[in-house]
Amino acid sequence: MSNDHSISRVALKKTTPDVSAAMGSLHATAVSAAQDAKVEAEILELIRIRASQLNGCAFCLDMHTKDARAAGETEQRIYALNAWRETPFFSERERAALALTEAVTLVHGGHVPDTVYAEAAEVFDEAQIAALIWAATVINAYNRIAIATRMAPGGYQPVKK
Repeated sequence: MSNDHSISRVALKKTTPDVSAAMGSLHATAVSAAQDAKVEAEILELIRIRASQLNGCAFCLDMHTKDARAAGETEQRIYALNAWRETPFFSERERAALALTEAVTLVHGGHVPDTVYAEAAEVFDEAQIAALIWAATVINAYNRIAIATRMAPGGYQPVKK
């Protein structure tokens, strides 16, 4: 695998603005569905960070760790997210969401096991599970976009609310 970053990559928003706008709409709709289902915003950021860790997406890691910190997430939990199973820092709901996110992200490694889905179903209702699946799917798509186009991390700043 080459680390040569000298090749210029396509600017998707400029080249395919309609598709980029549709992706933005999908993201906004997925966030709205999660809010309507009462999925905690903190869980959505954990999903985004964890999937981005698994996919090795530096741009999305930069963005979502900044967003999480701006929303009050602790450094300790962000640093420990790679080893969430080994820590006491995450709630039962967060653990179920993280396990489901990992299964969706690594679907090639054995699909989404019934045990993972069942654990999520114990702490989330159907609308919430649907929202979690959409959140994981959207961030996985964004990871692939950022990696394929070599979006550079570092410049993103959270929107002040």
